[in-house]
Amino acid sequence: MALTLVLAGIATFVAAVIQRITGLGFVLVLVGPIVLLYGPVEGVTIAVLLALVAACTAVPFVWKHVEWRRTWWLIWPGLVASPFGVLLVHLLPESALLLLIAAMAYFALVASRIPALSASLSGRPGAIVAGSAAGFMNAASGLSGPALASYAVGDKWPQRRFAASVQVIFLAFGIASVVLRGLPVSPIEDVGTLVVATIAGIAIGTILSRNVSPRIARAAMLAIAWAGATVVLVRGILAVFV
Repeated sequence: MALTLVLAGIATFVAAVIQRITGLGFVLVLVGPIVLLYGPVEGVTIAVLLALVAACTAVPFVWKHVEWRRTWWLIWPGLVASPFGVLLVHLLPESALLLLIAAMAYFALVASRIPALSASLSGRPGAIVAGSAAGFMNAASGLSGPALASYAVGDKWPQRRFAASVQVIFLAFGIASVVLRGLPVSPIEDVGTLVVATIAGIAIGTILSRNVSPRIARAAMLAIAWAGATVVLVRGILAVFV
């Protein structure tokens, strides 16, 4: 159990550092390790709570750059869609949940690179679609960032304002997902340790962001996320046949 907590703490710290430098990627980096360590339900529940902590910690740094009109048109559809993501989690067996999380992680890694997808997400109709998808995915797997990033590309949202605004969106979706999913059932001292690791990662990331290129942090994020998604996929496939 102690080794599980140490590994989870390291993964959480790294994810928080990357989140602070790039503005995205906390759950994308964390979901693979945390699901392998705690299972698909408890792992995502922990990840969603920690993502909420990361957003709370990051919002004060970016508040003045938030674009509130666009942000609102992404938040409300996501809040409407969130309960359906939680319902899906309750309906699926563990093996199917692992496969679903892996599929969402893979989609998260390629979504913003699909030109046709990004091009279709613009204006208020695009915001409603992207916000709904992000809210659903956040409640089901914690992975709301990719749909939001695709919308940002399609709607030509300036990077600095998007990176600031998305923290507020993460905060809103995080609150909704924690309310709908409930708190982790893991020992409170373990969860508290991971919360501290998240806050420490955001703090260190703030310092490193002055010298570390976002491109380097993004490359690390992608490498970890691809590896984590692949391991979760393999575990899901094995669970089907075992």
